[in-house]
Amino acid sequence: MQQPRYWFPAKRYGWGWGPPSSWQGWVVLLVFFALLAASAYVFLPAQRIAAFLVCTLVLAVVLMAICAVKGEPPSWRWGK
Repeated sequence: MQQPRYWFPAKRYGWGWGPPSSWQGWVVLLVFFALLAASAYVFLPAQRIAAFLVCTLVLAVVLMAICAVKGEPPSWRWGK
């Protein structure tokens, strides 16, 4: 039986996910940063801070949801 191929492995120390381990994970991360930069361009933080913060929050929630679905199940880790 094959083990699932995770896009985002769990961190060695602490809780959460580390850097991507597959090209799909890197694409997700690059798209996240591109959309974050685009939102900074569209919603200039100096002029429309609330809209920029809402957009950033939505992007972060979507990224965490993708990590939860395609990443290794997170748990507190103390290293190996």
